[in-house]
Amino acid sequence: MAERPVVVPRLIERKRDGGALTAAEWRALVDGYVADRIPDYQMAALAMAVVFRGLSPDELVALTAAMRESGEQFHLADLGRPRVDKHSIGGVGDKTSLLLAPMLACLGVAVPMISGRGLGHTGGTLDKLEAIPGFDVRLSLAAARRQLERLGAVLVGQTPELVPADRKLYALRDVTGTVESIPLIAASIMSKKLAESLTGLVLDIKTGSGAFITDPAQSLVLAETMIRLGEASGCRTIALTTAMDRPLGVACGNAVEVEEAIAGLAGSGPADLMAVTIALGVEMVVAAGLTTDRADARRRVEGVIADGSARERLAQMIDAQGGDPRVVDDPRRLPGAPIVEPVAADRSGTVVEVKPRVIGHAIVVLGGGRSRADQAVDPAVGFRIPVKPGDRIDAGTPIGFIHARHPDQLPAARAALREAVVIGDVATPLPLIGHRVTVAGIEALT
Repeated sequence: MAERPVVVPRLIERKRDGGALTAAEWRALVDGYVADRIPDYQMAALAMAVVFRGLSPDELVALTAAMRESGEQFHLADLGRPRVDKHSIGGVGDKTSLLLAPMLACLGVAVPMISGRGLGHTGGTLDKLEAIPGFDVRLSLAAARRQLERLGAVLVGQTPELVPADRKLYALRDVTGTVESIPLIAASIMSKKLAESLTGLVLDIKTGSGAFITDPAQSLVLAETMIRLGEASGCRTIALTTAMDRPLGVACGNAVEVEEAIAGLAGSGPADLMAVTIALGVEMVVAAGLTTDRADARRRVEGVIADGSARERLAQMIDAQGGDPRVVDDPRRLPGAPIVEPVAADRSGTVVEVKPRVIGHAIVVLGGGRSRADQAVDPAVGFRIPVKPGDRIDAGTPIGFIHARHPDQLPAARAALREAVVIGDVATPLPLIGHRVTVAGIEALT
C-alpha cells in the first residue's frame, strides 16, 4: 500500500498544540521542503511552533537524522588521521575558526570545517572568509577532500550535496525570528557535523546577553543536548561554555575580523580572543586523541603559533581556495571602509557593559550583515571596540571606532556604539570560559 502523503497544516497544528511528530513525518517534511514541495511559509510556521513547544528527544534524533540524510555524506574515514571540527553557536566578534583550522592542521588533524553565514545579529565564518579577495567557499565535496588530503584543513560552506535541508532552514530561521531554539540549533549544527565523518567535535557554546541562548543554565542544556547527539553517533563531543555578554576580541565585522585573526596567528591577537582560541584548540587536540595531557595539548597549540607554521598554513589555505594569500603579510589588501571615525566616552568611569546584540544589529544596518536571506554583505564595514567590561576609562577616550561606507550611516552607528558601551561604577561580566561539558558531566572552570 502506498504511504499516505503528509498533510502539512495538520502537522503544524499538532506541533503547535504540543504534540509530537513521528520519525516518518519528520523525514517527509524535510524531504518535501528540500524538494520545494513544501513552501517556506509552512516550514516557517512549523519552526515557530518548535520554538514555543520544543521537540521530544525522539523527535530531535529524527529531525537531525532526516536533515543529515537529506543529501550526500562527506566520507573521510580513509584519510588516515583524526578528523575534528569546531563549531560555535554564534557570537559577535567570534573569529576563532579562522585561527583554529590552520592550527590543528599543523598538528596532523584533518579539519573539515563546514561553516555558515551570519545569522540574526551574529557574524558568520563564510562572510568573513569572503572578505578575502577571491576566496571561494563553494567547493565541491571532491575538491574539499583533495584540499584536506594536501593541507589538512578546508573552510567551506554547505555544498548543494551536503545537508541541503539545513542550508534552506538556516536561511529561513535567520529571517523569521526562529533562531533561538535549543532543538533547532542542535539539529542544525549536528546534522552538518555528523555528515562530516568526524571522530571528534568541539562545541563553543556562547552564553550571555549576546548569545542565541542568553541563560547560562540553558546553554548547558544545549551543550548536553548536542553532546548526546554526537556521542550516540560515535563522535567524541566536548563543549566549552564561553562568554558572549561582550564581543570577543576587538574587531566586529568581516574584513576587520579577518585582520584580527591574522594578527592572532602572528601572536598579537587580543587576550580574550587568544584565551578562547587556545582553550578550544586544547579540546580539539584531546578530542583527536593526540594526547590526554592537557598541558601537553596547550604546548602543541601554542607552538604552532610561536613557530609561524599556523600562519603559513592559513596563507596556503587561502591560496588553495582562490584567495589572495598576500593578505596574511599585508592585511591592507583586505577591503577597507572609506570612513573610520572614533567615538569618545562622554564620561569617566568603569565600562559596565559592551552589549553584543546592539553591535551585531548595528553591523547589519551598516550593511555588514543581513536582514533578508538574499542580501549582499559589505565586507568592509563594522566596528573596533577596544574597551571591555571592568576597564576604567576617562572622558574623551575612544570607546570604539566606526568603519562605515557612507557618511549618512554615521549617526545611527554612533548612537549604537554609545548604547552598547555602558559606563558606570561596577561591572560583573560572565567568566570568559565557564564550563567544560562532556558525556561524563559538567565541570565548572571558574
